Amino acid sequence: MSEQLPALLGGDPVFAKRVPMVRPSLPPFAEMEAEVRDIMTSGMLTKSKYLRQFEEVAAEQLQVKHVVAVSSCTSGLMLSYQSLGLKGDVIVPSFTFMATVSAAVWVGCRPVFVDVDKHSTNSQVDKIEAAITPDTTAILAVHNFGNPARCDELEAIAQKHSLKLIFDAAHGLGSLYHGKPVGSQGDAQCFSLSPTKLVTGGEGGIVATNNSALAEALLVGREYGNNGEYDSAFAGFNARMPEFNAILARHSLGMLEQAVTERNRLVRFFRERLEALPGIKCQSIAKEDRSSYKDLSITVEESEFGLSRDRIRKALLAEGIDTCSYYDPPVHRQTAYRHFGEGADLPNTEWLSKSSISLPLWSKMDPIFPEGICLAMEKIAQHAKQIRSTT
Repeated sequence: MSEQLPALLGGDPVFAKRVPMVRPSLPPFAEMEAEVRDIMTSGMLTKSKYLRQFEEVAAEQLQVKHVVAVSSCTSGLMLSYQSLGLKGDVIVPSFTFMATVSAAVWVGCRPVFVDVDKHSTNSQVDKIEAAITPDTTAILAVHNFGNPARCDELEAIAQKHSLKLIFDAAHGLGSLYHGKPVGSQGDAQCFSLSPTKLVTGGEGGIVATNNSALAEALLVGREYGNNGEYDSAFAGFNARMPEFNAILARHSLGMLEQAVTERNRLVRFFRERLEALPGIKCQSIAKEDRSSYKDLSITVEESEFGLSRDRIRKALLAEGIDTCSYYDPPVHRQTAYRHFGEGADLPNTEWLSKSSISLPLWSKMDPIFPEGICLAMEKIAQHAKQIRSTT
């Protein structure tokens, strides 16, 4: 291992120009130009053929009967929860993005927080079953960072207790559960197409389901609840995806397999180098599954590494490397949801929120970046004691 000093101790930073967390991989404009020109000249900017084409291609990709495109993953979650008639308590993780929970609260449900496994970062199935009461109406699961949740076990519990099962699959495009795309499991799965995802429409989302009645309700719900006769069947809202976003998303979807293959290759490189350092672990993925690796998340055992997560982030920033600390604070400690989380026993969630670092990762990453990031981590580990005592 090199004896180079970390930048915090006066050494040269690994990167002179800041390395971002993500760089969107976009299809060449030439591939989309004719379709974009078509919508501009026809004036059909929404609710037209490119939206339908994207929904059909996405349904085939996910191996489901129905895909309904929406304005965001959040609006997809909101409409799914509403259309499934969720009431009472819903069981959710707290180590997740806030939208998983905000959408449930929006429809009037009470989130009941359960702990996650500290290695997979997904909900612990035994904790979910233990949290079920007569007031429980649904289980909300997450494919965290693209790591597939334990779908079969969750479906068995939901069926046993007559509960709805919805997946926040924001990170899930490209993920495989037992060799099959995530999307068909449960009652509905909601995916994000925001710029940080492997498949992007600029913004937007999709809901995948095999439930035809649910798909029909989603189609009406994204149109304000208008049933086509200028009458509100229920109180929906505008959750439409514009034609341009659908064109971009369809072409981006065609790049998915290459993107997820490349990310898995990069993570293997990161894992070999980083897990050789004391106290560093990468997210555990079941051998029969594949993660999309929307994010590369590692954890830091401070007592072994010699530095806290936050000090490592500071040291990496000095090396010219951006990082994120998902999810700190976890949802149950956020202002809007704190009252729901009072008394919740979530030790793994609390530990992960203070110990996790997400490192830069994107689908067309030049080898200089993973090499440099690993070198920076190795420098920091080698000089952890000096960093701790002088900064």
